[in-house]
Amino acid sequence: MRILTWHVHGNYLYYLSQVPHDWWLVTDAQRSPGHSGRVGNLPWGPNVHEVPAERVRETPFDVVLFQSRAAWDDEQHRILSPAQRRGPRIYLEHDPPQAHPTDTRHWMDDPQVMLVHCTPFNALMWDSGAVPVRVIEHGVRLLQPARYRGDVASGLVVVNNLDRRGRRLGADIYRAVAGQVPLELVGMGSERCGGHGEVPNHLLPERMAAHRFFFNPIRYTSLGLAVIEAMMVGTPVVALATTELAGVLRDGANGIVDTRVDRLVDAMRMLLANPTLARAIGEAGRRTARERFHIDRFVADWDAALHEVTH
Repeated sequence: MRILTWHVHGNYLYYLSQVPHDWWLVTDAQRSPGHSGRVGNLPWGPNVHEVPAERVRETPFDVVLFQSRAAWDDEQHRILSPAQRRGPRIYLEHDPPQAHPTDTRHWMDDPQVMLVHCTPFNALMWDSGAVPVRVIEHGVRLLQPARYRGDVASGLVVVNNLDRRGRRLGADIYRAVAGQVPLELVGMGSERCGGHGEVPNHLLPERMAAHRFFFNPIRYTSLGLAVIEAMMVGTPVVALATTELAGVLRDGANGIVDTRVDRLVDAMRMLLANPTLARAIGEAGRRTARERFHIDRFVADWDAALHEVTH
């Protein structure tokens, strides 16, 4: 199939491109957000192409995959042909509702369009009305092979622009915990918080493998790909027991989760003092990730959804 979409979340788009179809990314002259195409250090395959926005309406596509409200509310009316706006369409929602956690109606309300959520939690919280909903959970394939070592006695935190994203992403929690246990923060803009800056995608698995544990301070978001990638490596995850993570990690078994930050700090100290325990928890998390978030399952789920909307 020929699928038109936008570059919204790089890592997710890379994993999506493992689905064996041709993916066409909308671009503009400015390479503005959502229109950046094949950028970055991700190893885009030959099935990932670019199409300038002004040429979209004259280019044939089998499916249009929306990934943002801007593309749905505004851009489609400017760049798609009437036939493309009536053809097979999917809206991929990456996040849980932010205006209100339970009473937010999703803006994509066309019952002729499939709404795909990334986690069961997100699907539960959104009011999707009469729109057909499908959950396709994440699938991850590490860009470089890495296995847990845990020889660096600190935790790794991966959040982009943490200082600008406030309490929802756990900026206050990160600061409080960093004052009590050693943490290394990486991600775009992390230098502003005393972190080490952005780590290239292909180098991140090895960075995860080196640290004793991975800490996710985020209160409310979708299930972060970095968390799953850390689990795939075998690095034990310490996180708030919120959103989908509460259904992925079992406290003390395949990760450490709690809503009490002081309890998480105690657990981090325990992992720093007991590398054997850290390895055992991380290995259990790795088994969970391989069973639930294997890239082959993800590819099969997306392939099925694409065939469903085109038949």
